[in-house]
Amino acid sequence: MTSSIRKPPPIGALRRRLTLEAPSRVADDAGGTIDTWVTVATLWAAIHPRTGSETFAGARVEGRVTHDIWIRPRSDIMPAQRLRLDTRLFNIRAVLRPDEIVNRLRLVCEERDQ
Repeated sequence: MTSSIRKPPPIGALRRRLTLEAPSRVADDAGGTIDTWVTVATLWAAIHPRTGSETFAGARVEGRVTHDIWIRPRSDIMPAQRLRLDTRLFNIRAVLRPDEIVNRLRLVCEERDQ
């Protein structure tokens, strides 16, 4: 177990500015829909890598890294959303509140090669 799992980082460690995005369907001109992502909020976070792996898919190697991303509590976070840091994307897999006393949420996220 890493320290990021046992204990949330201090509030001053939330130094990364991330964009929270949610999936959305927008009507297109042909009567169908287009799946897109819309910005929900920007927030401060601490990012801690957890594990990494590689798999062979099709004709290429695909990398996968999981992270614990710590943020201040929000009631609108859900696993269908993702976080963006510049060109990096983190799919939210789980939203955990490890301790009702500590004022942080732990997001278990997965980053994949683009």
